[in-house]
Amino acid sequence: MALSGVRVLELAGLAPAPLCGMILADFGARVVRVDRTTRSAVATDVQGRGKRSLALDLKRPAGAAALRRLCRGADVLIEPFRHGVMEKLGLGPEVLLQENPRLIYARLTGFGQTGKYASSAGHDINYLALSGVLSKLGRKDENPYAPLNLLADFAGGGVMCAMGIVSALYERTRSGKGQVIDASMVEGVAYLSSFLWKSQKLGLWNRPRGENLLDSGAPFYETYRTSDGKYMAVGAIEPQFYEQLIKGLNLDSGELPSQLSFSDWPEMKKKFASIFAQKTQAEWCSIFDGTDACVTPVLSFDDVASHQHNKQRSSFIKNDQEDISPRPAPLLSRTPAVPSFKRDPFIGEHTEEILLEYGFTKQEITKLYSDKVIEFGKPKANL
Repeated sequence: MALSGVRVLELAGLAPAPLCGMILADFGARVVRVDRTTRSAVATDVQGRGKRSLALDLKRPAGAAALRRLCRGADVLIEPFRHGVMEKLGLGPEVLLQENPRLIYARLTGFGQTGKYASSAGHDINYLALSGVLSKLGRKDENPYAPLNLLADFAGGGVMCAMGIVSALYERTRSGKGQVIDASMVEGVAYLSSFLWKSQKLGLWNRPRGENLLDSGAPFYETYRTSDGKYMAVGAIEPQFYEQLIKGLNLDSGELPSQLSFSDWPEMKKKFASIFAQKTQAEWCSIFDGTDACVTPVLSFDDVASHQHNKQRSSFIKNDQEDISPRPAPLLSRTPAVPSFKRDPFIGEHTEEILLEYGFTKQEITKLYSDKVIEFGKPKANL
């Protein structure tokens, strides 16, 4: 796989950092999730695919020292804490990169390492708001709304951080040096929205939110309810695609307003909605499949894996617990990702084997365990 041989330490966190670590693991990196040692802790990382777990108390000096030692043999550290936390633990980049100049130290936070909000709490919706993107999302006369926590947490956070790590790893092949990655979710999702910024002069966003071409204003870029309570997605922007949409709806374009007649859009949406409501989703699929009308079914999680197109591409996979999830993307021709089909790790499940792998002796591991610096996720540790 593309990242085979890369050793990653991922400090356990929420949402974005686990995705970043899972992406690296899917593409071949050996990812160790460093979990907290709370005795009653339950793993909240549902993106633990392909990772191993080491339970380590970083608040104890011996725990921090153990992580420093681990970092000497690692290629990447993913750190998801607020600004200043790692420095207080004596684990800041100045310390760790001095001991391992090749280390890629990825700091994934909401607001970044500097600025007014650097030490503030926040979540996806806050980062999305500060990026400017949230102001563009929402229907006419409604409040802005965040599309789940996908944009800032995962796209602007986890994916952008993974891209930064891979870029830094590639640069290291020439310089031999690691570096610090300041991955701010605010800036990540703002960067993701570059098209919105750079297309402003095109007139795409001149009208209020919810009245533009791509924000639910246009009747030909919208979702419509079907007679069985499901939905169809319509994205017939280009004139030739719009004509096929009109044909599929059994309408006569000669009797309709111009496609780009903004003032007629509200009435056209009502017309389209009334027509879509007359057939089931399956019936509309039989009409539009094989055309270029840009009309597709809105699939539920229950249906998506069984859709013919997704089945043909094996776009969704099952692990050994029969849980379905998306296959890693993109698909590389020679070195594709090979995701693990095993269940996600328990907290501390691999503590001993990881420490041994990184050069700790059995005696050192026994001492760390007796001092409650580490924990084992298995009922019996083979010490």
